[in-house]
Amino acid sequence: MKWLLALAPIVAATPVNLPGLELGDAPPPGQVTIRGVTYGGTGCPQGTMSSQISADRTIMTLIFDAYIASIGPDVKPTENRKNCQLNVDIQYPGGFQYSILSADYRGYAAIQKGVTGTLKSTYYFSGSQDQSSTEYNFVGPVNGDYLKHDQADSTSVVWSPCGANGMLNINSQVRLAQASGYTSAQGLLTTDSTDLKFTQVVYVQWQKCTK
Repeated sequence: MKWLLALAPIVAATPVNLPGLELGDAPPPGQVTIRGVTYGGTGCPQGTMSSQISADRTIMTLIFDAYIASIGPDVKPTENRKNCQLNVDIQYPGGFQYSILSADYRGYAAIQKGVTGTLKSTYYFSGSQDQSSTEYNFVGPVNGDYLKHDQADSTSVVWSPCGANGMLNINSQVRLAQASGYTSAQGLLTTDSTDLKFTQVVYVQWQKCTK
């Protein structure tokens, strides 16, 4: 699966009022960079994921070798669900903060009738209890490559901290389940890469911190 994390502007009928924050400002070009990423989980054990960072360090691609969930009569229950915890170190000016809004999922699904697959990612910042999630469900029969764009819940405003570079945490999972009466049905759901984009054009929602 290839999944694009997009940080996009909010278009809302009613402005979001947050004390001490001024909407509509963004950092100068070139001042938002990805410094690195750490990872771990049943879907991305150490040594099974590689990363590529663009020259300007604003786009990171993560390629997974073992992020596959499967289900069927001869498949162990531990294979029905896989997860990956990513910790992305992002550098940006101290007077700004950003929030997560959307993700694009790319991958391959081979799911028979009676099987449901789920892709879910939860985003949060270190030191904060607030979370935002995107989720996409497959209902079998499904067979082939897919591309799915999901929007996070815009009513849940989750911002990086002001005055410090917040570590972005992404907890993703792929899982498969059989409906009652379909215990012999089979399914396969894969993820293979992740693009992280942190740019200020249409992918970033910024706020300027004010004293």
